[in-house]
Amino acid sequence: MVAGSLLGLDQKGVLEITHSFPLPLSKSDAADAGAVEAAAAEEFTDGDEYQMEMMKMLREVNMDNNCVGWYQSMFLGTYNNLSVIENQLQYQENLSDNTVVILYDPIQTANGSLTIKAFRLSEAFIQIYRGGGNEFIAPQNILVELPLKIRNPGLINALMYDLESSKTLNCDFDRLDLSTNPYLEKNLEYLCDWVDDLAAEQQKFQYYARNTARQKWKKKQENEERRQRGEDPLPDADDADKTNQPARMESLLISNQIDQYCSQMHHFAGASFGKLFLAGSLHKEDS
Repeated sequence: MVAGSLLGLDQKGVLEITHSFPLPLSKSDAADAGAVEAAAAEEFTDGDEYQMEMMKMLREVNMDNNCVGWYQSMFLGTYNNLSVIENQLQYQENLSDNTVVILYDPIQTANGSLTIKAFRLSEAFIQIYRGGGNEFIAPQNILVELPLKIRNPGLINALMYDLESSKTLNCDFDRLDLSTNPYLEKNLEYLCDWVDDLAAEQQKFQYYARNTARQKWKKKQENEERRQRGEDPLPDADDADKTNQPARMESLLISNQIDQYCSQMHHFAGASFGKLFLAGSLHKEDS
């Protein structure tokens, strides 16, 4: 996993990202990566310190040094976790409500589908999270996906024109591969794991519901006995029941991630059918 900071400008409601730089790895990850990364991790033990130093250096060379968010790579569209939510919440609380997180999936991009998304926490979710509440919110309303437009620099456009006029190009036909088993197998494997996690979260809620119903029945019986003895009934304990409720956040994020896997498989299956029809037509013409 790779993560870093995004630099740019916020102009009339449009967030323009012009530069970015990666953040140093943790000591454990850097030790696995190599000696150079390990030395960098030893020098900058604090990610905030490293970020401030980089922004100062960029300002000295007249580059945009205004932090507008952060980016992170993801594997097969897996991004619905507490780490992403908490990091984005810190950015929106400490910097600005307009900060975003950009998620890039290199696996899906290598399979022919450019996957780069921009998200921001919704205002309704931030209010619930700040208040420490446990209210229900629709899973799709936690992270708001923003429209994204990619523009190439002038040098990249010049290179594209140069390649277009070139007569010799290396064609890559890997994206026309009809084999869909590895990609769908991985998605189904992760989908089954997340469904198991959702079932575990549902068991927590079922246990809480059974325990609450049992306590209410005992309280009802005790109040009946106190009424027969001429005593006042016990006070309600609704507040205590609310404090013991299991957190909804994990189950909401898991539900959102399951929906993401289903959408990915639906999109990939549609593209695979298009490849099969194309290959069938070519086969008929050859025969």
